[in-house]
Amino acid sequence: MANNNPIGVYDSGFGGLSVWRALYGALRNESLVYLGDGKNCPYGDRSREEIAQFADEAVRRLLDEGAKLIVVACNTATAMAINELRERYPDTPFVGLEPAVKPACLSTRTGKVGVLATARSLDGDHFKRTAAKYADRAEIFASVGEGFVEIVERSAEQEPSTRDVVSRAVEPLLEKGIDKLVLGCTHYPFLLPVIREVVGDRDVEIIDSGEAVERRVEQLLDEYGVRAAADHKPEYRFLTFADEEYAARLERKAFDDK
Repeated sequence: MANNNPIGVYDSGFGGLSVWRALYGALRNESLVYLGDGKNCPYGDRSREEIAQFADEAVRRLLDEGAKLIVVACNTATAMAINELRERYPDTPFVGLEPAVKPACLSTRTGKVGVLATARSLDGDHFKRTAAKYADRAEIFASVGEGFVEIVERSAEQEPSTRDVVSRAVEPLLEKGIDKLVLGCTHYPFLLPVIREVVGDRDVEIIDSGEAVERRVEQLLDEYGVRAAADHKPEYRFLTFADEEYAARLERKAFDDK
């Protein structure tokens, strides 16, 4: 039986829109409700307890909106809260975000992989376990994208100073001889043009998780039997814990270049 309720997507702010776009592009008959916290962003230097509280509030809001499946489109919230969310809401399918370390380590040629992420994501148990599991396949070098989230939240990707901020985080990884660069925060894909500029002509593949998340969402829609009807006309809503202007900016950024 078809289920025309929306898929919920949650992030600390604008970042999860990179995942929203992957879902929007592939699931054209599915309604989407996006919640960008905004009020408490960025999460990178928040405590585990704070992040867990923010995530729970967001999930309850999305469930109130009828979400049939929730994508925690925030690497930091996934690292800090996804297990508790699954325990608290056992009837709700969740998809979390985690740095794509495994595919990078399995496909590296140089044996050196770089990971760009927030401090909290790098401090998460899952990242540590994954890094340890594939340590025999590759050396993993991590760098915190200091200032990246704030740049995207300000829609300042095109400002001249942005290149310097990106370069400070990326250049040390490039100097290690990496050939894979994993983007471990959903805000970071919005900086892809600048990251590519910093990488230049070096043979480095940049990897993010948007497509993998979309595939996992499709699997769960089938597993739970909750796909929308083929002729369903989707609706797209944008929510926030910030103000109305922030919600309007979320919607504009979601449809940029669409």
